[in-house]
Amino acid sequence: MANQCSSDQNALTKKEREITQEASASNQDSERVLTEQAKDFLQALHHAFNPAIKKLLEARQERQVAITKGETPDFLPQTVDVRKGDWQVAPVPADLADRRVEITGPVERKMMINALNSGAKVFMADFEDSLAPTWQNIIDGQINCMDAVRGTLSFTSPEGKAYTLKEQSELATLVVRPRGWHLTEKHYLVDGEPISASLFDFGLYFYHNHLALLERGTAPYFYLPKLESHLEARLWNQVFHFAQDRLSVPRGTIKATVLIETILAAFEMEEILFELKEHIVALNAGRWDYIFSMIKKFSSRADRPALPDRAQVTMAVPFMSAYAKLLVATCHKRGAHAIGGMAAFIPSRKDSKINEIAFAKVREDKNREASLGFDGTWVAHPDLVPVAKAVFDETLGTNPNQVHILHNDLKVAASDLLDTTISGGKITKAGVAANVDVALQYIESWLSGVGAAAIHNLMEDAATAEISRAQIWQYIRSSAKTDEGEIITAELYKELRDEALKNLRENPLTKADSRRFDDAAEILDQIILTEQFVDFLTIPAYKHI
Repeated sequence: MANQCSSDQNALTKKEREITQEASASNQDSERVLTEQAKDFLQALHHAFNPAIKKLLEARQERQVAITKGETPDFLPQTVDVRKGDWQVAPVPADLADRRVEITGPVERKMMINALNSGAKVFMADFEDSLAPTWQNIIDGQINCMDAVRGTLSFTSPEGKAYTLKEQSELATLVVRPRGWHLTEKHYLVDGEPISASLFDFGLYFYHNHLALLERGTAPYFYLPKLESHLEARLWNQVFHFAQDRLSVPRGTIKATVLIETILAAFEMEEILFELKEHIVALNAGRWDYIFSMIKKFSSRADRPALPDRAQVTMAVPFMSAYAKLLVATCHKRGAHAIGGMAAFIPSRKDSKINEIAFAKVREDKNREASLGFDGTWVAHPDLVPVAKAVFDETLGTNPNQVHILHNDLKVAASDLLDTTISGGKITKAGVAANVDVALQYIESWLSGVGAAAIHNLMEDAATAEISRAQIWQYIRSSAKTDEGEIITAELYKELRDEALKNLRENPLTKADSRRFDDAAEILDQIILTEQFVDFLTIPAYKHI
């Protein structure tokens, strides 16, 4: 069932602002979040911006058609004056000046408490890739954010263990990531159509928390995902203006960090900063989605060879290295922070040897980021906070960041951002099988309401599942060969899928009767055994939750 705001309803419903409360989440929870005033605010956002969102999504499709036909992305000639201009982003607030370690996770109560208490400088509370968007999860997430802002967030486990927040001065700064422009919230209709999930997540968090945040000496902070152009950033800036004006909040109070996680956005980093310059404080290297975007945008191009096994696509390969260097240089040129990518390892409570090896890799990764000039980095688990923090402490010393260090001599050409050559890169049958296994496990977890899934000691989210299924689709369409000489076909995929399903059903850790592996396999088939590349796996999967 859905919350409805329909112009076709009767006069009484119109007088009550055309919204009724009908959802699977408990009425008490929904009523706390979906107050009449909050619903008015959502309706106003929808009316003001839904047409523009649709046009931008159409523009994405048009650009994809052009790339598929042979267009090569490049820096925009029409915005050269922006890139040459003398301008800076607005000053960064005090509680975002030091972001050396950020922890991320879904807006789930226990995880939020542990993240806020972790010792990280920033916690990104996620409504996007690490949250399965069931209606209950979304409503609970808003309530959890409201409680976190007010310092009242608590949790008691079934075993009776109590979790509470530390003193405010010891907590990570809260930043919320709404869902991307491409998603809708099917449970909430305005004028008979689903509201943008971006507007829904942003609108409710901003409406309910802006005053409480300001009273606590902070402000509404957001991470903006999946942008593909500066025009999409411009729309966010317009949303911020509208929201602040409507609630009598000074313009520029909202602060945002934009994830550069699409190949097209990499060509428009300066323009994105410019469009949001009164609100933006940083760019983030969202590397897993970035790899997915590189595969997706060129998946149907015969002149673009497929990438090798996912594990071989590291930050050291040409196109990833160029992207990271350009992001840092661009940010520092304009007075913004550059935030590095995710360390997704989940420490083992039983195997210290696994941890020793993994921690060494994390330190190596964070040392590379710090040496490139990044001002901070991401981790997915509280145990990784001290590991990453030690690296950035050593690099930063008494400085809160490295924004003052410019990289004016750096030259990154369009060809550098598109250079996917990987020395020694191989497509292996084991790599393809691993893609099938991860995709199945993640989709099943997502369908079951868990969007941050622990798989093989890694915290997987939608981005890594997207890489897995995108690689398989491209391998099949391009008749790629494994290093062992086997052509990757639909039949081979089905063979590996059936083998993975058998293993998952027999594994004591995953064989529970309630698991939704059949549904996961159906969705995976739907997005792999198709001639047309499916933009996001979460769109067809959303119909199943």
